[in-house]
Amino acid sequence: MRGTMRETKRLTSAETAAWLLERDDFLILTHRRPDGDTLGSAAGLCNGLREVGKVAYLLENPETTARYQTYVQPYLAPVDFVPGAILAVDTADCQILQINAGSYAERVDLDIDHHASNTGYAAYSCLDPARGACGELVYKVLMELSGAVSAETATPLYVALATDTGCFVYANVTADTMGVASALIRAGATHWRVNKTLFRTKSRGRMALDGAMLSGLRFYHEGQVALVMVTLDLMARMGVTEDDLDDIATIPNQAEGVRVGIVVKELPEGGCKVSVRSAPGVDANGICRKFGGGGHPMAAGCVVDMLPEETAAVLVEAAGEALG
Repeated sequence: MRGTMRETKRLTSAETAAWLLERDDFLILTHRRPDGDTLGSAAGLCNGLREVGKVAYLLENPETTARYQTYVQPYLAPVDFVPGAILAVDTADCQILQINAGSYAERVDLDIDHHASNTGYAAYSCLDPARGACGELVYKVLMELSGAVSAETATPLYVALATDTGCFVYANVTADTMGVASALIRAGATHWRVNKTLFRTKSRGRMALDGAMLSGLRFYHEGQVALVMVTLDLMARMGVTEDDLDDIATIPNQAEGVRVGIVVKELPEGGCKVSVRSAPGVDANGICRKFGGGGHPMAAGCVVDMLPEETAAVLVEAAGEALG
């Protein structure tokens, strides 16, 4: 992998803008099980590049759920597109690039990311872990690139910010995050529609699933750890799909006294996807790193190749160690 063969060159946002201006024919990659930050960042970056005369596309991510399709659909690459430069957004490791990245994963030219756990897999990297969302960093790069963003660019970037901050309630929100959100709204982002669609609308199946998860919460370590399990059987009984599962990682942490919230979701291909959210002072990234994952200090994830109950057991043990 490129990031392990030679040292990644770190770029500032201004240097990244200059790097982009020198190149063309961009293909933008996102990560597996894509969320609003990776998809919104990719769509916003793609449109911003097009607006300065560049050819840019997104590699279609087959795991994109229905609620995000409208934001990425205008930017999907034709099958015969030959890229001149490979970009990745909101992706800390080439191992978690979208499942159809293929040979692109080993030759990423530039990654734009905000994860402290970034492995340095790209030739060039624009990395800022202080950003609440990757969309914040993309906005900064685009402002260096052209001095403005259009409404068409602002809306997916707002999606990126809003989803990665829990609609601006998580601890990763900074004054800069709010400043960028304000600038995006001034630029024409349809923030009210995004907020209603992504945060204030649930399918009936999701509402039933919420009830089942709340009633099935498990507590450990004197109530400091809460865990919920979402099995394939539970999803089938509730009639939900992947499109209904946005933001389920926040549910365990809603219980009073919880410092580590864990969601264990059984995967159709085997194993479990784990999401960890923690209070300040408890390293969620450290918990997930033990299982080959990572993320942020208070929000991280991993995939564990075990059955749901086995996965729950090892994660609860790791959370206990993190609590000290």
